[in-house]
Amino acid sequence: MTSRRIEEEKAVVEQMIRLFCRKHEGHAELCPSCRQLLDYAHSRLDRCRFGNDKPTCKKCPIHCYRPEMKEKIRTIMRWSGPRMILHHPLAAIRHLLREMK
Repeated sequence: MTSRRIEEEKAVVEQMIRLFCRKHEGHAELCPSCRQLLDYAHSRLDRCRFGNDKPTCKKCPIHCYRPEMKEKIRTIMRWSGPRMILHHPLAAIRHLLREMK
C-alpha cells in the first residue's frame, strides 16, 4: 500500500513532466522519452523507503535515480518548477512548503 505522501509526489512529478513535454517539447501527449521517465519516476517512488516521511527529491539523502534519468528529471524540474505556479498553483505551493521544512 502506498502512502498519501508518495501519491502526492507522483502527481507533482507527473504534472512537471507533462508540462515540460507539452510546453517545452511541443507534444500534445507524452512522447516516448517522457513516458519512460514518468514510469521510471513512479517505480522509484513506489519503492521509496521513507513513505509518509519522504522529503522532496532535492533534499533526499538517498539518490535512487540512475545517472541518466537523474539528469533528465533535473532538467525537467529546473524548467517546470518556476512554471508550476501558473499551471498547478496548489501543487507548487505545497511542494515549496515541503521543501522549506
